[in-house]
Amino acid sequence: MSELRWHEADRASPGDDPLTALQVRSWRERGFTLVDGVLPAELIECARKEAAEAFPDAGSAAAEEVSDFGSQGRMAFPAPGDALNATTLHPRLLAAASQLLAVPVVALRLTQSDAWPKYGRRRRGGGATDNADQRIHMDYGNHTLVHPPAWEAPEAVEIIVYLSDVAACGGATAVVAREGAKDPAYGWPLVAMPGIAGLAWRNDREAAEAHLREVAPDVARLREGLYAREVRARFRPGSVLFYRHDTWHRGTPVEPGCVRFAQNLTFRRADAEWIQILQPAWSWAMYGAGQPMERLLAGASVEQRCVLGFPAPGSAYWTRDTVAAVGARYGPFGMDMEPYEQALARSSR
Repeated sequence: MSELRWHEADRASPGDDPLTALQVRSWRERGFTLVDGVLPAELIECARKEAAEAFPDAGSAAAEEVSDFGSQGRMAFPAPGDALNATTLHPRLLAAASQLLAVPVVALRLTQSDAWPKYGRRRRGGGATDNADQRIHMDYGNHTLVHPPAWEAPEAVEIIVYLSDVAACGGATAVVAREGAKDPAYGWPLVAMPGIAGLAWRNDREAAEAHLREVAPDVARLREGLYAREVRARFRPGSVLFYRHDTWHRGTPVEPGCVRFAQNLTFRRADAEWIQILQPAWSWAMYGAGQPMERLLAGASVEQRCVLGFPAPGSAYWTRDTVAAVGARYGPFGMDMEPYEQALARSSR
């Protein structure tokens, strides 16, 4: 492979809109933007500690057995710790997703939030599904029931919040920028990858490309050009990579004996119902010891609740009876029903 090329992070704006016009344009036109300063450093450090406490130590025998991605539900939203949940619903992260999708925060829906480790292992025991050195791919295959729409009308934003430093652990995300409407790498339809359009799924780069050279040589040749064009995100703790379901990207190996922690999130437009929740829905967490999900909803803002699928003030769901009933359910946790009551009163005038 040719010499590595790096993509550097830009600083977020300190205002209500965290992303600059150039960062929004990069995401919309090139497919990604890497940004520092979206989230508070103190929150990132607390989130890193929560992740580190939940998983095996780097270099341990248990870490050597982890060859797949995800937390297997341990740190999926709602996570057992407060910091990762606060990151998921942080107003600046929601505002950034709102900017990118050009919809208000109340028109966003969370479909993924999970934190997990990626280990630098001495051996790769996962075979063709090993996650250490990923094949280049797009993420839409296991997020949506359909195909991404036209490039100019994105339906979702994918996010990686890095909790580690690439200089210490490696494991950079490699991305391929779209270079205009006639870029052959982004030619329609977007099906030149394992797991799509009848091609068998492989995650390991070497296994995936060897298989494609046998069964789909034209696809394999196109993909050779993608690897030649990729750049790697130079992340630090708190760096945020915003990308898309139709962005070519992949994970690269972590340094042996090290671990990289990251939180992966997806927000979709509320009207894109074919983009699925990637993990058990948030209501599955109800009845937990101490009822943490109920407390989280009760203490959330109206916008944060909407992102989780809670009906907005003014929704047809709300009647005098349902306002009272939901108030009875969440009243012991301190939920303020006034925004819903006021909207109902305005609609009945």
